[in-house]
Amino acid sequence: MTAVVAVDLGKTGCRAALFHGGDGPARRIHEVPGAPGLAAENGVAAARTAVLAAVLPLLEGQPAPRPAGVCVGAAGAAAAPEAARALAGLLLEDLPADEVAVTSDAVTAHAGALGGLPGVVLAIGTGCVAVGIGDDGSYARVDGWGPWLGDEGSGAWIGAAGLRAALRAHDGRGPDTALLAAAAERFGAPDRMPVALGRDGNPARTAASFAPDVARLAAAGDAVASSIVRDAARALGEAVLAAARRIGGGALSVTVTGGLTGLGEPLLTPLRAALAGSPLPLRPRDPLGQPLDGARLLALDAGAPHEPHVVRVRRSAPFSPVPTSPAPPAVA
Repeated sequence: MTAVVAVDLGKTGCRAALFHGGDGPARRIHEVPGAPGLAAENGVAAARTAVLAAVLPLLEGQPAPRPAGVCVGAAGAAAAPEAARALAGLLLEDLPADEVAVTSDAVTAHAGALGGLPGVVLAIGTGCVAVGIGDDGSYARVDGWGPWLGDEGSGAWIGAAGLRAALRAHDGRGPDTALLAAAAERFGAPDRMPVALGRDGNPARTAASFAPDVARLAAAGDAVASSIVRDAARALGEAVLAAARRIGGGALSVTVTGGLTGLGEPLLTPLRAALAGSPLPLRPRDPLGQPLDGARLLALDAGAPHEPHVVRVRRSAPFSPVPTSPAPPAVA
């Protein structure tokens, strides 16, 4: 039975899963802290440390044969292809696998959500990004530029827009809205909100915590909150359409993943409407899997449309573990 190891290496956490066979669930999953990204200073070394910390415990004491393949979806791989190749080579020295593949975590997320098929995946959470991959391997990444330059329609964007609307209502610069009372309940008095936004060192994440309040008030009929959520849906729809136009082709599958889908119909209904009104032939569908599922698919499948974006290195000699410390001198 073929064994493969799938790794989802993000900046916050690194998850690894050991799979035996084709379609069954993971036998074991192990999670450790992540790494700052392959494009960062010392990014390859940090990624190597994180991957080994996640993978080696999965392989200890396993009766199954050594993995045929390991696939790592790593943050920063798209911006640093040479670093991705260096990481793959180092991991092949470290791990008893026949082959190691490294690609972007956006590529493994795409493969997991669409089962290895072409199409567009919109990932929405604190930030947002749309990734399109075509039949011919064409690739498009739209938005994902962070809270200051982009991520339009994301949780941080919705939350910040809700807070701005609350403060405009407080000042008398904007219409009355229930967002003011909701913001005060969550963050304190208006003059404390700027401090509260940066209290944990991650203003985007803190702003995103207000997005569920905005959606709840939109569902309750608050006109200002409803306008914010509709604008978010329109921006997200534009990202999907831009990715679809750039990869071209015929009818494209589209799926939406990420924690912001938990806002429910206040966001998803106008988003579906935006996609339904597209002149492009889009086929919305539910996501099929997670990034680890995508990494499993890509661990061995070199025929997927994702292949142009995957770096693979294959073993040419028997595996010999690299010693972690010099061997002690022989005793006569």
